[in-house]
Amino acid sequence: MIRIAAVGDIHMGPESKGLLRPSFETLPDCADVLLLAGDLTRHGTPEEARVVAREIEGLAVPVVAVLGNHDHHADCPDEVSAVLRDAGAQVLEGQATVVGNDHARIGVAGTKGFGGGFVGRCAGEFGEPVMKEFVRYSRRRADTLLASLRELAGQDCDVRIALTHFSPVPDTLAGEPPEIYPFLGSYLLAEAIDTAGADLAVHGHAHLGTEHGMTSGGVKVRNVAQPVIGRAFHVYHLARPGRVKSVDAEDRSRG
Repeated sequence: MIRIAAVGDIHMGPESKGLLRPSFETLPDCADVLLLAGDLTRHGTPEEARVVAREIEGLAVPVVAVLGNHDHHADCPDEVSAVLRDAGAQVLEGQATVVGNDHARIGVAGTKGFGGGFVGRCAGEFGEPVMKEFVRYSRRRADTLLASLRELAGQDCDVRIALTHFSPVPDTLAGEPPEIYPFLGSYLLAEAIDTAGADLAVHGHAHLGTEHGMTSGGVKVRNVAQPVIGRAFHVYHLARPGRVKSVDAEDRSRG
């Protein structure tokens, strides 16, 4: 089994120093990779990013991350990404990477994603320029996810994972007010995942949402926002050729 640890929406600030490190140090015992699904900081400042960096620096498993909307708030996402990369994380925005060990080759395609809503209740590329740009931005994020998943298809990966901050499906938003669904995700992400293929999709963002969902094409989706999973990370087991099984993280993974 391939073991995927994941968490999002940890929203770290100066007073969070050391909060997750003890749990993260147990990762080699239970996981092959750690995925961070965005909103790693509260306001997207380099200072907050350095707190996150200290939590993940030198871990004995690969760390792959995407940023979230909070990580963009201070308008310096490149600086935030640089701090995390200096700590050893691979920060993706429209790229793919292959990580792993002797046990498995894990392909991860990552993008923050964006909103827009879901089939039947979604924003359209029509009207004012700002509305058209809103939808075009969401489409561009989905297009990069499609391209990076396709790139992984040719790289002999044991599994392929789509890592986003915004949700690709409404299933994992259950519990959030329906009125804000268009700001929590986009069906375009699910279209990209189903078109290119993936073994698992992981996202955050929806604090009041639900952990389990699925795309219309049958790809299992997991909302790993920390308020949803209630621990430092959650572990998912992927069986080759890609059948996913959720397992409870051990007590030592609680943060």
